[in-house]
Order: sequence, then structure tokens, then C-alpha cells
Amino acid sequence: MSEEQNNTNEDTAEAAGTENVVVEETTSEESAAPKEAPVLSEEAKSWKARLRRRRRRTRSSRKRSNRELAINNVGPHGPSDAVKLLKSFKQTTFDQTVECCVHLGIDPRQADQQLRGAVTMPHGTGKAARVVCFCTDDKIDAMKAAGAVEAGGDDLGKKIKDGWFDFDVAIASPDMMRVVGQLGRVLGPKGLMPSPKAGTVTPDIETAVAEFAAGKAEYRNDDGGNLHIVIGRMGFSEEQLSDNLQHFITLVDNARPASVKGIYMKKCVISGTMTPGVEVAVS
Repeated sequence: MSEEQNNTNEDTAEAAGTENVVVEETTSEESAAPKEAPVLSEEAKSWKARLRRRRRRTRSSRKRSNRELAINNVGPHGPSDAVKLLKSFKQTTFDQTVECCVHLGIDPRQADQQLRGAVTMPHGTGKAARVVCFCTDDKIDAMKAAGAVEAGGDDLGKKIKDGWFDFDVAIASPDMMRVVGQLGRVLGPKGLMPSPKAGTVTPDIETAVAEFAAGKAEYRNDDGGNLHIVIGRMGFSEEQLSDNLQHFITLVDNARPASVKGIYMKKCVISGTMTPGVEVAVS
């Protein structure tokens, strides 16, 4: 290769290197330049501010105070003392539901140890149920007068098959089980199937409708052997809640299956919708 060609190649390489340096310097200058912040709308700004506040938010003072009170009063209490402690928690702006949960020493897999029934609290539960009644045509008006939101036979069954479920309890007379039996796949999974054990299949349907419409509550043990039932509202007095609680505990104790061995009522807890639980002494 001649000397002139060598000089030409060297000049070309130097020129290429110079171009690379210029490009690199330009790129570094562009990256080093501060980027302009995106312009956010007022709605986006307020949303981001709410998100930051939500992330910084800790447990509310009401919840923190109730938790401390519950920790300082751990252990079983008598029914009256338990209700008094429950009502001493800081309250919410709405009337909370008071629920009782009883853990039983039963085997839910055994049919003779399962508990199911209905109870009318001495002072009610503070909630009226929507009741439908399966009856003959000549009793429709009487059932509606007793408190049923809907009553009938085949027409009511067809209405439910079509997807109407605006009710909480279904009651039927024994002669209407031919209609109710066809709704087993519809009512069963929703827990609305009438049953003699729950008192929702009875010849005296007028009395049953009046009781359930007034707040008669149905109970049934779950797969863990627990019973849940509403015993009132926070707006009830201590005496009313204590009477309802004691009435339910006595009812469960008297319904002990004969085949149960060992401790029957293991634990009982009452709580409001947004309060810690309070253990009730049951032994």
C-alpha cells in the first residue's frame, strides 16, 4: 500500500473519531439537561394528593382507642358486663348491628349434631325481614295483611324461577311443598329453602309470617361448628341486649344434641359491626 493511501486512511479515521466525540458530547448534554415536568390537570393533582394522604393515614383514633380498651379487658365476662363493655367502645355515626357468635363442640359432619332453628328475641333484633309465603289463593290477602311482601302458589313459584329474590325468608304450608320442591335448586344455594326445622314449613303460616316479619331470626351452624345470630343494635339499652344475649345462650344450651361429648359451648363472643369482639362467659 502506498504512502498516500496510508495518509488518507489515517485522515478518515481521525475524522470518524471526531464525529463520534461530537455525537457523544451532544448526547451527554441532552441527557444532562433537566426534563420538563408533565403538566397535570387539577383533577390529577387532587387525586395524587388523596393518594398520598391515604398512604400516610394510620389507624383511626376510634379504632385505636377501641383496640386498647379491648386489650385491657381481655377474658370472659358475664353477659351483662360483656354488653356494658361493648357499649363503652367509641361509636360510629350509624347504628351498628350487634352479633353473637358461639363456637360449639359439635361435629358438623354428623346429622344428629347439627343445630338449626329460629328464635324470637325478647326485644327483637331491630330489623324487619321481607317475607314471602307459599299458600293457596284464598289465603293470599290474609298473608299480606300479616306482613308478607308477596304470597301465592304457582304464580309465586314461577316469579322466583324467573329470577326474583327480593325477600329474606320464605314460608310455606305443608300442602304447598309440591310447588316449593321444584325450587330446591334455586332457593337451596341461597339459604332460602323453607324447612320444618327452621319453622318455615308450618300449618300455622299466618303466625309464622307475623313472627318472621317482626324480626324472628333463623340460625344454623356452619362447617366449623359456629352459630352466628343478630341479637340487636347498638341503639338498644344494656338491659335489652343482655336479655337477648342471655335468651339465645339459654336456647343454644337447651338444644344440646344427645350425642355430643365433652365441652359443648366452647366460646361465645359478641361484637358490633365495627368494634372488637368481647368474650362472654358461658361455662
